[in-house]
Amino acid sequence: MKIEVIPAMDIMGGKVVRLRQGDYSERTIYPDSPEEMARKLAGNGAEWLHLVDLDGARASSPVNLDVMEKIAGNTGLSVEWGGGLKTEDALQSVFDAGASRAICGSIAVKSPEAFSAWLGRFGPGRIVLGADVRDGLVAISGWMENTSISVSGIVSAFLPAGLSQVICTDISKDGMLGGPSWPVYEKLKAEFPQISVTVSGGVSSVRDIEKAEALGMDGIIVGKAMYEGLIKMEELGKWWRNG
Repeated sequence: MKIEVIPAMDIMGGKVVRLRQGDYSERTIYPDSPEEMARKLAGNGAEWLHLVDLDGARASSPVNLDVMEKIAGNTGLSVEWGGGLKTEDALQSVFDAGASRAICGSIAVKSPEAFSAWLGRFGPGRIVLGADVRDGLVAISGWMENTSISVSGIVSAFLPAGLSQVICTDISKDGMLGGPSWPVYEKLKAEFPQISVTVSGGVSSVRDIEKAEALGMDGIIVGKAMYEGLIKMEELGKWWRNG
């Protein structure tokens, strides 16, 4: 089974941006509008889009829902949304705007009962745990708040509630193009073989995708390397539907 290769799009002020190690002051702004970029991805065969509302992450509620409505409504891409999902009303607004999956991080730490309830209500196929890690420990609130919880600890906490998907981002690798933190993902997959594990952060080449696939990972997020031309959209066709 092929690994799921998901292109990432971070939105700030309605524009496509990329951050460096999660630093909001260290950002690159790209010229294409979000919808233009989404159309290019769909045209090259992409089926999913990993859409992160950076404004929403800071504001603790979704801000760029209009962007997702345009993408989900006009491009044929399925969207997984991250950013600002602190309440069930916010979560519902994201699904109402067209998201197929929602990535939840901070809520799982600050209100685990609510996150468990969401898994039950919306189903583990639509609710994804976003485990963003710094020095082995989970960071929340747009990576601005550290915790003492390990990624293994937070995954195991929600297995009884039906958790089936986790996207794990090593913050130190994000936007650095130095390759993912492979030991983090190998350990996670070994501990939780029943969980779908998606690699995020540091992807720099097609070789990284091939390695993730060889290691048995279920998904991988491709962001800055694609925007900087280190990975061509055309190269991803072998994993996308027209490959």
